Amino acid sequence: MVALHKGRYRVDVAASDQDMEDAQRLRALAFRGSDLADDRDELDAITTHIIVRDVSDDTAVATFRLLVLRQAADIAKSYAAQHYGLANLAAFPGKMLELGRMCLRPGSSDPDILRTGWAAITRIVDDQHVQLLFGCSSFPGTDPASYAHTLALLNDRHLAPHQWRPQVKSPDIVQLGQVLDEPLDRRLGLKTMPALLKSYLKLGAWVSDHAVVDHDLNTLHVFTGLEVNRVPQTRQRILRRVAS
Repeated sequence: MVALHKGRYRVDVAASDQDMEDAQRLRALAFRGSDLADDRDELDAITTHIIVRDVSDDTAVATFRLLVLRQAADIAKSYAAQHYGLANLAAFPGKMLELGRMCLRPGSSDPDILRTGWAAITRIVDDQHVQLLFGCSSFPGTDPASYAHTLALLNDRHLAPHQWRPQVKSPDIVQLGQVLDEPLDRRLGLKTMPALLKSYLKLGAWVSDHAVVDHDLNTLHVFTGLEVNRVPQTRQRILRRVAS
């Protein structure tokens, strides 16, 4: 599905037990704070796992898993559907793809890691004729006050269109528009925004109007959707150039 080698980084499709262990250990490190923790679930068996490796030592520096939905009604099978009411998206007219457990190795700061990951995703989107990417974008920790300006910024500028907007399903949520009790500081909102979510938004993504408190992973997350035909042409050209 993907064969990509750019500079220091190579993209692999997990094809062995060792590949799966590398992906799950990186997820455990990123989401649970230890690569000895268990980060496996039932979706691992039905998804394709992608690993970005540093070719200098073969270390996994990023990973994500993919679930291609052949028809919109299949959205109920997704990880996101466990936390959000997605009945509106069941009417989406194109093929959808869920990006799950997308994470970077803690301490990784090279922007080429994300660029390489998005280039691989671009190839998959083009090959599979995907029209909507979606997933859950996570914030470390469960205290919304730590991200008050970021959540308010999302509410102010990046909410999903009403026709696709996810509904509340989880019993523990935070409404994005009810966290900040002072004027919005956009610079602070961008400063405390996770890099993965920021990269989504640069492509034109939108988010749910609420965040889910995930006590299992000790995170807050927002549903994030990206309609492929709304990605700015300049961004599309850059991604396809990297993906070529």
